Amino acid sequence: AVTGNSPFSKLSLTKTTFLCPPGDESDTNFVGHPHSSSSNNSRSNMSLSEDANKLATLLVALTQPDTNAIREAEIALKPILKDARSIPAIMEVLEARGSQPDAVRHVSAVLLRKRLPSHYASFDPATKTTIQTKFLSLLSSEPERSIRNGAGSVATTIFKLDAGTAPGWTELLQFVGTAAVDPNPEARELAFILLSEMTETLGESYREQFPSLLTLFSAGLADADAKVQSAAVKSLGQLMSYLSDETEVEVFSPLLPNILNVAGVCLKRNDEDTVSVTLDVLYDLSYSPSAAVAAMLPSIVQFCLMCLADSDLGMGVRDSAALVIGTLAESKSKTFGKDEALMASVLDTLFGLIENSPESAAGALFESNPAWNDDEDNVPDASFDSPTETSMAQGTLDMLAYEIPKKYIFRPVMERAVQRMSSQQANHRKAGVACLGVIAEGCSEPMHEHLSEIMPFVLAAAGDPEAQVRECACFALGQLSEHCQPGILSYSEKILPIMFTLLDDATITVQATSCYVLEMFCERLQPEGVRPFLEPLIKKLGGMLESTPKRSVKEMAISAMAATAVAAEEEFAPFLPAVAQIMSQLMVLEDEKYFTLRGRALECMGHMAIAVGKENFRPYFAATMKCACEGLTTDSTDLKEFAYALFANLGKVMGDEFAPVLPELVPHLYGVIRQNEGSLEQAEEEKEAFSIMDSDDEEEGGNFVLQVRTALLEAKKGAITALGEMSGHTGAAFVPYLEESLAVLSEAATNWHPIIKSVTAEALPNLVIPSVAANHNGEIEYTKGDTSGASPLSPHTAAVVDAVLKQLVILMNDEDKETVGKACEGIQSVIELCGPHALAPVPECLTNALALLSRKAPCQDKWEEGEDEDDDHESFMNSVCDLVSAYARVMGAEFVPLLNQFLPPLCNFAKPSRPASDRSMVIGCMGEIAQELEGGIAEHWSNVFFPVIMAGLGDADDSVKRNAAFCAGVCAEGLGSDASIATAAYPQLLQGLSPLFAIDASANDANAGIVDNAAAAVSRMIMASPANVPLATVLPALLKVLPLKIDYSENETVYRCVLGLMNMKCPELSGMEGELRRIFEAAVLDDKVDDEIKAQLKAAGGALA
Repeated sequence: AVTGNSPFSKLSLTKTTFLCPPGDESDTNFVGHPHSSSSNNSRSNMSLSEDANKLATLLVALTQPDTNAIREAEIALKPILKDARSIPAIMEVLEARGSQPDAVRHVSAVLLRKRLPSHYASFDPATKTTIQTKFLSLLSSEPERSIRNGAGSVATTIFKLDAGTAPGWTELLQFVGTAAVDPNPEARELAFILLSEMTETLGESYREQFPSLLTLFSAGLADADAKVQSAAVKSLGQLMSYLSDETEVEVFSPLLPNILNVAGVCLKRNDEDTVSVTLDVLYDLSYSPSAAVAAMLPSIVQFCLMCLADSDLGMGVRDSAALVIGTLAESKSKTFGKDEALMASVLDTLFGLIENSPESAAGALFESNPAWNDDEDNVPDASFDSPTETSMAQGTLDMLAYEIPKKYIFRPVMERAVQRMSSQQANHRKAGVACLGVIAEGCSEPMHEHLSEIMPFVLAAAGDPEAQVRECACFALGQLSEHCQPGILSYSEKILPIMFTLLDDATITVQATSCYVLEMFCERLQPEGVRPFLEPLIKKLGGMLESTPKRSVKEMAISAMAATAVAAEEEFAPFLPAVAQIMSQLMVLEDEKYFTLRGRALECMGHMAIAVGKENFRPYFAATMKCACEGLTTDSTDLKEFAYALFANLGKVMGDEFAPVLPELVPHLYGVIRQNEGSLEQAEEEKEAFSIMDSDDEEEGGNFVLQVRTALLEAKKGAITALGEMSGHTGAAFVPYLEESLAVLSEAATNWHPIIKSVTAEALPNLVIPSVAANHNGEIEYTKGDTSGASPLSPHTAAVVDAVLKQLVILMNDEDKETVGKACEGIQSVIELCGPHALAPVPECLTNALALLSRKAPCQDKWEEGEDEDDDHESFMNSVCDLVSAYARVMGAEFVPLLNQFLPPLCNFAKPSRPASDRSMVIGCMGEIAQELEGGIAEHWSNVFFPVIMAGLGDADDSVKRNAAFCAGVCAEGLGSDASIATAAYPQLLQGLSPLFAIDASANDANAGIVDNAAAAVSRMIMASPANVPLATVLPALLKVLPLKIDYSENETVYRCVLGLMNMKCPELSGMEGELRRIFEAAVLDDKVDDEIKAQLKAAGGALA
């Protein structure tokens, strides 16, 4: 029996069969290990053997604060530890309680854990049994906690090594079972500590013990001792994390409420460690298919909200709670969203954190800008490297907006935001308008639909007396400008004057955020939109650049200037010399502190080049390239990234004049793209203090983390984009680089990071263009759908096309949706350039597109509770549908037999339960298919196209109505005067189109687009089968809405119809001469009408006179 003052001396000396294999009734000592004479001996009063004594001397050196002594000890130990006989000696040191310092004994335990695996297999069974017995004895008798836990780590290592040999080290399981019910709380705690370290082995080899472990864990979670409870939570949590994606997790799922109860108690006593472990477990369980986890969703989220709102907890723990909430919203989005009470609780907590936190609610704009943190007079204790209450709340809300179906998240957020924006309290107004900005991206569709309700509040907030509200209003306006296109552009006359005023705001953050709004808003604005403000805006931004001492404000002002140039296009040319002069001074800054500012100046030059064109920018080309190339010689990855973006833009603008720099730049870009931006490194907790700890021949193991050099990742992205743009715009001069470029981009297409794969998918199609330029004078003439004759592709072009398409086909099967979308866009551009002979050898293009439409592609293979038909629109599917339209455009009649496969999954997106964006997308796609296949759709007209069109014409959504009108017109045009179709369908089509002519086209662009497409549809119907159109009724309504207001691509259609009726001397036109004259006079003055059409209208107008 154990003697002395061990805290384990009071353990019960009972016989146990807990966790024993069947039939094993061996006597057990306390804590469940078999009697053994050696197990009852203590080395506290024994001298070490000679070998152990020498080893102890070296281990003592490892514990000293002397680098040289440590190095010498490591050198001396290395050959010793390669010998299996070192293991008994190390064990002697570990057992030498009293004669050896605890620090030395602890080192010996760590050394055993690392070295024993490489020698264990060489020991005979008797030696293994002796080692096991000694550790059981040590575990039951060791009073020092660190040594006891160290010995436990060795014991669990042995347990793992023996797991492959039946029946394994079952005595350790017996020990754990007895210790878990021992009166001494330290023994019970030890049991769960051991189980924590046995997690992997139990999960792999001892699943038959799970029911018994369930009982053990249940008792541990109900233990009266806090340490035992915490240890039980950690142990059970690790096992559930290990099993999270397996059905066996259901064995332990009933204990999830117990875990939350214990964690709640730990939260109250500020036991951050246990709370943190619990949150890690909940994160791991977020994607578990366990029904119990789904059922516990409200309780889990409520616990996380308690953590998130607890200001006594460390920010790291609170941030973990926020992550769990966001991840649950992603994995169980519908269950989460449908629970109104849960949603209300989450949103109230998030809004509360933002409104009660002193941090800037527009801080996301500045977090990634080192200049802001470096500028003087900013908040001295602000840290953008760690989470804040505001950043946690906004990050969580952003994730909710992205993941939860919009019908569940948008309205509750809007209600809370509007309520707060009407408040008398500034912090409430701040939170309200900030949260609108946060959800603008994730909820872009409903935000766009409700802009008329939202904008008055946001514009009012921009003029708020409190700077914190104005700042957040600018943040929201910037987000709306970025994500609510094109509807937001109709507010230019209100937004631009307000921003113009805020550039002079006394608060620096308001100045900065107003620059952000200008950047986001102006880069999408047309020249006529920015024209009234162009000169004063450029002068204002130029003045800011020259006067402000704030580097951060300079950077944001430069970005706003660049966006203004893009909006103004060639109208920016008169201002180019003055702005270029300012940029030229910034592009040569040598202080590393100003490299980002230098990079922004380069970026601005590239955007101005895009705006003013080759001829206007030519005088600045050489100097700008020189500054950019000088940046490549620095160690700044940021500056290099800006240079690559400049090369992409200047390659696009200068075209063949960019070719002379290819020999220098292309090899450099290859080198950047081939660099490794990430590597696996051992996790910090796995790294030992001494290199000697690791065995030379032990297998790689432990936990590894991927260390990503984010700056290099962004630089690689920029280099790929630059390579693609150079290839796409320098013509035949790029041909010598095609082979290696294809190899480099093919390698990049296999990169682990979705950003790299996405930009690679975007760059790959451009590799076809140089071959087309060199071998086909820049254009390939082909016949739609004809693959029977000789291919028009040269052997070189055919080889490049085949290689590019095969890479893009692989990327269509990627798990990242943006990459898939870019791959579809790439295939579309290649086949439209090169024709059906390019597509024929790669049938996977078609099969992959069909899989995407059928929602069976890898990127769509995500487990989701309760599939239904009301999922949110996924933007990458626009690219898929555009590709399907391109197949019809390129394949022509060859695509008709495939309609039986493609139309059913397409029509699934047109169901009333689908989002309006889906319905609009698919009806537009079907219209383009009909336009290309013409009479080829006849078989599918009555049961597919016609009902979809009629439903679309009656849809509540403007975009759906507009596309339905387009589809109706092109179907009528393609089907022609087929009486069986026209006679039956025209009355209903005209009835469906009729209400569209009553829409006020002057109200907004959306209305104008509907009316224009309705006019084009009726025009096509008249031209296709005039006998089936009641012209006396239809013509007055048609002429009344002409000329077209916004969809100028339909000018030819409507005027061809009108002129055709005049040439036919249509009697229904009699008495409408005045209306025709009005239309013609307006059209000839409209610069959106082609000169050829204008000439025809002038002639027709003269005939009217």
